[in-house]
Amino acid sequence: MSADLFEAGLSPWAQRSAASRGRERPEEPCTLRTPYQRDRDRIVHSKSFRRLKHKTQVFISPEGDHYRTRLTHTLEVAGIARTMARALRLNEDLTEAISLGHDLGHTPFGHAGEGVIDGMLRRLGAGGFRHNEQSVRVVEVLENEGQGLNLTWEVRDGIRHHTGEREPATLEGRLVHFADRIAYINHDIDDALRAGLIASGDLPPEPLALLGVTGSDRIDSLVHDLVDSSEGTGVIGQTPAVGRAMDELRAFLFQTVYARSLQEAGEQKVQQLITQLMEHFLSHPEALPSPPDVTGDNGADRLELIRAVTDHVAGMTDRYAQRMYLELFVPNCWADQ
Repeated sequence: MSADLFEAGLSPWAQRSAASRGRERPEEPCTLRTPYQRDRDRIVHSKSFRRLKHKTQVFISPEGDHYRTRLTHTLEVAGIARTMARALRLNEDLTEAISLGHDLGHTPFGHAGEGVIDGMLRRLGAGGFRHNEQSVRVVEVLENEGQGLNLTWEVRDGIRHHTGEREPATLEGRLVHFADRIAYINHDIDDALRAGLIASGDLPPEPLALLGVTGSDRIDSLVHDLVDSSEGTGVIGQTPAVGRAMDELRAFLFQTVYARSLQEAGEQKVQQLITQLMEHFLSHPEALPSPPDVTGDNGADRLELIRAVTDHVAGMTDRYAQRMYLELFVPNCWADQ
């Protein structure tokens, strides 16, 4: 069954499989699935995707069972993005694949961990760290025993540019950019209220008056506004008033919720944990699961070692990073005989 049959009826602006730039390594087409369906399945079956369930969204190692993790965030993004893609007659399979892969490169302890690794790499003269770039590295290089997942160019482009100044090349990728923000703005508010970090009265009143008081109402308003604004235009966008309201809620989160959550969790402890893990593996590369083949102290070897250490630490879950830290830096207790 051809991809053309699956994709009949798509919008003129939708990305079609036949127009894909393809994969880095050519493959025989599947008779049942489109290329983007295959990409989605490869992401879901990857180790990096499974590890998302133990990676922080906002709250580090939360005690409650109902706080979002990086995995549940990813699933919420995929649901919102597919809803909008279907309404706009864009390619749902491509949209879903980008959504499911967009955060594969996120570090342990969320943005706090990302900031520590970024700062450390800059001090080491190794550029910096951005989770979207690392997500692409995961699917291109790190997964499948170093072979990567061999995803299509459009999925990799959407993952790379779901955040940052440069827009994705496809409307499906741009849709995921908005779905990501719609999801985390509203579910992070929900989690912050559950945790008691904020009260409902702390939320800025103007965006709530326009978008709705509950998270469900706000998501509904944001989705409908984006679909109505984008329908038949060939671009993805929002009305100015709704865009400003969403930006105001996002600014509130960064100024209030994220700062308070880091304070509660102990930001300095996160910095200490990740910094010491990075330093340990830089000094003891033989302790890495796959030590790089470096023999000297020249610049290229040094950068390769830093890259290998970054890949290892960034790929850790919160609990694995904590366990590794205890094993390496906390003395063992003697048990009674």
